[in-house]
Amino acid sequence: MVLYPPQDADYMYMQGDKSAVLDIDSPDCARFPLFAQARAFECYMEAGDVLFIPSLWFHNVVSLDFSVAVNVFWRSLPKQMYDPKDTYGNKDPLPVNRALQQVGTMLKTLDTLPPHERDFFARRIVRHIQDKAYLPNDPLPR
Repeated sequence: MVLYPPQDADYMYMQGDKSAVLDIDSPDCARFPLFAQARAFECYMEAGDVLFIPSLWFHNVVSLDFSVAVNVFWRSLPKQMYDPKDTYGNKDPLPVNRALQQVGTMLKTLDTLPPHERDFFARRIVRHIQDKAYLPNDPLPR
C-alpha cells in the first residue's frame, strides 16, 4: 500500500478527483515530472491488518497474493456540507461544488479577454487563491 498526502496534490497531476499517474512504480517522468516530489508512505499489510486512510489521501494498492479488501467511507465534515443523497461522503462537499461552479463562471468571464491578457490574469487569480486558501505550513516533513 502506498499513500500520498493531500498536500502533495500539485505533484499528482489531478484529473477530477483522481491522479493521472497510474503507474507509480514506473511513472512517465517526461509526462509527470513533478510526481518525483510527491512523498510516498509505504506499508506492507498482513492477513487481518486494517489500515485507516484519512480523507483526501491518494492511495495505491498492489496485492502480492490473493486478497479481499473491504472499504468503508464515513463523513468527516458536518452533515450540511454534503449532498443529502451522498450517504457515505464519497462526493465533493457542497461548498466545493459551489466553488467549482463559480470558477466556471469566472473562466467564462476571462474568455472575453484576448488570450495574452486572459493568461496573465488567470495566473494572477491562481496565485491569489494559493495565497488565501493554502495552509501556511505543510504539517508533513519533506
